[in-house]
Amino acid sequence: MPRVSAAHLAARREQILDAAARCFLRNGFHQTSMQDVIKEAGLSVGAFYRYFSSKAELIKAIAEEKVGTIVGTLDQLLDQEPPPTMPVVMAELIAQVDRNLGEEGPVRIAVQVWGEAAYDPAFADLVGGIYGRIRDKAAALAAKVDPGTEPEAVAAVMVGLVQGYIIQRVLAGRVDREVYLKGLGALMGRYGAEGAHEAR
Repeated sequence: MPRVSAAHLAARREQILDAAARCFLRNGFHQTSMQDVIKEAGLSVGAFYRYFSSKAELIKAIAEEKVGTIVGTLDQLLDQEPPPTMPVVMAELIAQVDRNLGEEGPVRIAVQVWGEAAYDPAFADLVGGIYGRIRDKAAALAAKVDPGTEPEAVAAVMVGLVQGYIIQRVLAGRVDREVYLKGLGALMGRYGAEGAHEAR
């Protein structure tokens, strides 16, 4: 029997995650069964369970994969010389939200996971771990942008502001990115025009 290549296994895993994301976005986490995901993925039960055994595992895998996008954005900003200003940093993070906010975008799944975390300790641990990584990276960036700041405090607010934007976009649907960034600049007491327009 021929060995299955690593590329094939990775592609099959991605196929399952994409199918699960579509199901969760279409029907919600609780209304989606494992059979729904298996059918959406077009796989046999046996093939599916080689990769994931529960919805919680699927959510964790989706979250871990997508958080890499935000961490990657922070890494790119950290690598910039000279370091970007904080308005530019926030504009890029907010732009990243919009790039992942379509009908099948992972940002919408994030809101479902937050709701689960309010009463499910396993989800709370998952969310805490993910946002802990993001805060650590944001703190490193804050320290580079302004060495005189308190990086952990700034990072906590940065993450909160991005989450606030997500909530308003997903649940209210009325906030405009440019307006949000202008308001954010006003709160910071300064706003560079480059911050609003560089992240497209």
